[in-house]
Amino acid sequence: MTIAFFELEDWEKDYITKNLTSHDLIFFEESLTDDFNSDLSKVEVLSVFIYSKIDKTTLSKMPNLKFIATRSTGFDHIDIEACKERNIEVSNVPTYGENTVAEHCFALILALSRNIIPSIEKVRRGDFSLDGLRGFDLKGKTLGVIGTGNIGKHVIRMANGFELKILGYDHKEDQELVTKYGLKYVPIDKLLQNSDIISLHLPDNPQTHHLINKEKISQIKEGAYLINTSRGGLIDTEALVNALTDGKLAGAGLDVLEEECNIKEERQILSKQFPKKCLLLDIANNILIKNEKVIITPHNAFNSQEALLRILSATVENIQSYILKNPKNLINA
Repeated sequence: MTIAFFELEDWEKDYITKNLTSHDLIFFEESLTDDFNSDLSKVEVLSVFIYSKIDKTTLSKMPNLKFIATRSTGFDHIDIEACKERNIEVSNVPTYGENTVAEHCFALILALSRNIIPSIEKVRRGDFSLDGLRGFDLKGKTLGVIGTGNIGKHVIRMANGFELKILGYDHKEDQELVTKYGLKYVPIDKLLQNSDIISLHLPDNPQTHHLINKEKISQIKEGAYLINTSRGGLIDTEALVNALTDGKLAGAGLDVLEEECNIKEERQILSKQFPKKCLLLDIANNILIKNEKVIITPHNAFNSQEALLRILSATVENIQSYILKNPKNLINA
């Protein structure tokens, strides 16, 4: 079959070439949009990322197209109705980095609990004293997990290994987590009041935006730590700065900040098309960066070699399954 790939890096081309043999493969670094001029008339299978725009105009350039494999979880860059009209099937990558983000979450927790950053900085200055470096054990502490879905459940699994007590809040309760890891579901107010560490694992939408605001922070246990590896908009930055300043919160570990651009897929941060203006920060976020109680990483929780490879391998598997007439991960089945 003739298969066209858009928005690819060189290492991705190598992987695809090795795993999709006996097919005519066409690679483009740029995204596919309405004004794309190359001849695509022979393309039967198409693979894109989120910067490509697949609408009726784009589809009209590919009269032989039968299948689209987007290398993303979201698919609002594809006109699904237009694809249905043409009997074009569409697949996505439902999951790829749950354990990856959960591991980063615990990297932040451990860095805070054992003063890893100041320890490293002291040693680099030639200072091997232990002054100001005393940490605390995780064992026996209470971790509150807000959002117990795909990522949250991996955080809960890891927390169980550290012998943390685990509280959870989610509109949909997972009883397997209760049975397997001793998770206790509670209302959000009770979770905030009783957790030594609070970890956020929710999308940013009108219902969750600024979930952690001045009112909610007032309910948090004195001296607790706040971790966010999901979306910056879940936290009111000004309220967070004030809580750190007055000592309500002992610290925070953040992989995301409120002033980031709207990010649909973490992988888009690695794209050459990701706008550099999205990296600019406002005054409140700059205050957080300079705060010694805060550890900030640059939206890097998803960024492991294995997670990115899972995106590619799932896409190749989606294409192979379609060719074998047993399609999987279909959006418009």
